[in-house]
Amino acid sequence: MPLLASHWYNPYFSSPKTQHMTTAAKSVYYFGLYLYATGCALLLIPNKFLGLFLLPETDEVWIRVAGILVICIGYYYHRTGAGNIKEMFRLTVHARCFVFLAFLALVVLKYAAIPLAGFGVVDLLGALLTWTALKKEK
Repeated sequence: MPLLASHWYNPYFSSPKTQHMTTAAKSVYYFGLYLYATGCALLLIPNKFLGLFLLPETDEVWIRVAGILVICIGYYYHRTGAGNIKEMFRLTVHARCFVFLAFLALVVLKYAAIPLAGFGVVDLLGALLTWTALKKEK
């Protein structure tokens, strides 16, 4: 059975309270909660949320679509953290470092306002926390 599928049927995968979570697992789990909050804000109150970070308001549907996608990604992080799926933790480090570099490039190339880089910094800090925890758990 594939790795992720085996966790889907695992009763201990349902809640982090039913198992011991490593520091790496907690870092991914809580990052998922951050993504839930960010995604819900983008979906439900996009212009208020954007205004908090001095980003321009929009009436385009794409900001809400982005919110839905962020919620879905948050679900992956939250559930893999709860399931202590180390293979996924390593992949999140790569992805979050990429997000930091991509957001920074968008700001440097003047496609986006400077506050967008702040979201990239959060991703980078989360990636470093997970990476450090994984190194200590070896």
